Amino acid sequence: MKRLPRIEQYGLIGDMQTSAHVCDDGSIDWLCLPRFDSPAVLAGLLGTQQHGTWQVAPASAVLPLGSQSVAQRRYLGHSLILESVWHTAAGVVRVIDFMPPGGEAPRVLRIVEGVDGVVPMVSCMRLRPGYGRVSPWIFETSGRMAAVAGEDALWLDTSVEQVEKDGAVVSSFTVAAGQTVAFVLSWAPSHATAPEVPDPDVALSETREFWRDWVRQCAYGGSRREAVVRSLVTLKALTHRASGGMVAAPTTSLPEEIGGGRNWDYRYTWLRDASLTVAALLEAGFREEAQAWRQWLLRTVAGDPERLQIMYGVTGERDLRERELPWLPGYEASTPVRVGNGAVDQLQLDVYGEVIDALYLAHQSGLPRCADTAVLHGRLIEHLAQRWQEPDEGIWEIRGPRRHFVHSKVMAWVAVDRTVRLADAGALTVDVERLVVLRETIHREVCDKGFDPVRNTFTQSYGSRELDAALLLIPRVGFLPPDDPRVLGTVDAVRRELAKADGLVRRYQTAGEQTGVDGLAGDEGAFVLCSFWLVDALALTGRLDEARALFDRLLDLRTGLGLLAEEYDPHRQRQLGNFPQAFSHAGLVQSAQLLHRLSPQVFSVPGEDSALVAASGRPWPEQRAGSSLPDVQLVPTSSRS
Repeated sequence: MKRLPRIEQYGLIGDMQTSAHVCDDGSIDWLCLPRFDSPAVLAGLLGTQQHGTWQVAPASAVLPLGSQSVAQRRYLGHSLILESVWHTAAGVVRVIDFMPPGGEAPRVLRIVEGVDGVVPMVSCMRLRPGYGRVSPWIFETSGRMAAVAGEDALWLDTSVEQVEKDGAVVSSFTVAAGQTVAFVLSWAPSHATAPEVPDPDVALSETREFWRDWVRQCAYGGSRREAVVRSLVTLKALTHRASGGMVAAPTTSLPEEIGGGRNWDYRYTWLRDASLTVAALLEAGFREEAQAWRQWLLRTVAGDPERLQIMYGVTGERDLRERELPWLPGYEASTPVRVGNGAVDQLQLDVYGEVIDALYLAHQSGLPRCADTAVLHGRLIEHLAQRWQEPDEGIWEIRGPRRHFVHSKVMAWVAVDRTVRLADAGALTVDVERLVVLRETIHREVCDKGFDPVRNTFTQSYGSRELDAALLLIPRVGFLPPDDPRVLGTVDAVRRELAKADGLVRRYQTAGEQTGVDGLAGDEGAFVLCSFWLVDALALTGRLDEARALFDRLLDLRTGLGLLAEEYDPHRQRQLGNFPQAFSHAGLVQSAQLLHRLSPQVFSVPGEDSALVAASGRPWPEQRAGSSLPDVQLVPTSSRS
């Protein structure tokens, strides 16, 4: 039995179809095939080795619980190729883990390279399809090991001897300096012919070239560029290559509280999360992903926008019913383990704002106009106009009674505002005057019903005294200018009531063991994205030194491989929640962009001309003539091509 690793001890590899989590002891403990949201064939991350794991490591590293040695690790350049190096008494060995992008079916390659001495090695693969529940039929054919269970067939190819032992495929071998041994795990439908075995060296070279070519498009030239590029690569890794759908995270049920029940499946495409990912990629100069996402949106939503879901499967599936997997004991006994997500049936009015804001940014970034998208946009805004006054479950997907969440209303305003701007630019044909009136109506209602004048702060919902970190977005989206006293009061109130001493921000106050506003018992950690929102709010309100200091503090929370989960426990000093999280990495990218635009002389790379390399940023929205909203422009805008 191996020790229980922390979430941050895992690295991510992937091929834009699915991904795998590689622990620093050489174990792959999470792998879903053939897609992000397929059942896991290795599910040890949510259980034990008996639920599926594949370890490739020095034989001396495979020791009893609590005493395994771990590797020194890094990504090779700006790629998802993971290098792990062990220094043992017998010598030094390196393992290269990656998944080649572009293939019809996913493959995991693990190349063992001898660096010094002669090192005894072990590969032990225990495949358990069906989220760790099924023991496959394992057999050898034509020198290849195959594992078949239901619709899945997995083929393990290597040049060293493989034997079946206690339901696992095991290889014991040595590697000397200059020698290599490659393992290739390939997936195929069980009824199909066996997949071909790729040349490992060619696959490695092509994978390096893919990531090198992709990163060349990055237009960000500000400070902390390494961190920004790693986050962009992570966002790309969470994008389904064939469909353009973007998953919120590649895992399910990693807990927001160790031992608690706030465990959710994030392997789907949330409209909100994908819109923020698109915005982050666009601002960094990546347009192809935005184009693919727009087509995904059309295919998924266009035929029935009046029944808009807040999330879908990566290729547009609607049925994401939530269920529990009682045979999995959960990460550090955090149960239940869930697949599917019941929030699929919720009303979350803010998603209209995030989607339309992303379409607006795509237009601003020069994506060609799409007539079909314009029709969809028009139908979405008409539907929102009919429903914006309803209570909803909001951005945090509460499982209690619906409320009039202030953030939801603000994002409804954003949807109308961006629609008006696109119409003014000639990119959309709508009844502008009616929408201008609607925009001002929403604005007036939010300021009247969502603001507490005694405490000088906006509140989580109408009539509530609770606060919400999503209120930090009010200046970011242009609802009010950053120097408005109500904005300043809200930022100060959120810092006072929701932020820790180190600046990390909670989403809202939970009720501990009691059922709170979200309808759930238990607690959670600080929310990483909300902490980046505080960076943005501080920067926009003129507190740039504090914003930069908090930004750097958040960078320190990343793993040694530059990855961020959904949340962070400042008491236990560990990451929490599904991992890596698109929200967190998109927040990092956008905060870096904003800091660079507001203080390029400080937040830039020495020797580079920021005017030439800065990615285009989201402008402070200009106010339409005749609007009652303030005509203030505090955020410098970048030129757009």
